[in-house]
Amino acid sequence: MAHYLVSAVLKYGLVEELRERLARGEFEPLRPFGPTLMHSLKNARIGEDGVAAWEGADYCRPPLAEERAAVLDEYFRDIRVERVKQGEGWRKIENYPRLFPGLASS
Repeated sequence: MAHYLVSAVLKYGLVEELRERLARGEFEPLRPFGPTLMHSLKNARIGEDGVAAWEGADYCRPPLAEERAAVLDEYFRDIRVERVKQGEGWRKIENYPRLFPGLASS
């Protein structure tokens, strides 16, 4: 499994809808990526430039193809991925504020 530091711009006006869907666990049943995507998005960070970032894991080529089709393209634009070692992506963004502070999980 490959790990990626994902960065993306939230589409205008959709942050609250995404937060609500994450809070309800709506993406959890999506297989095979739902649990990983839920964890990644609940723990996403936001940079000073307004770009959201998180570490994700994936088997697809191109990276995040299933996640984009099912969820990400609905809420984000300008999605970029950078291959990282597991945990490296989270370390790179650990000082950014949480995008969804009430939803963060371990």
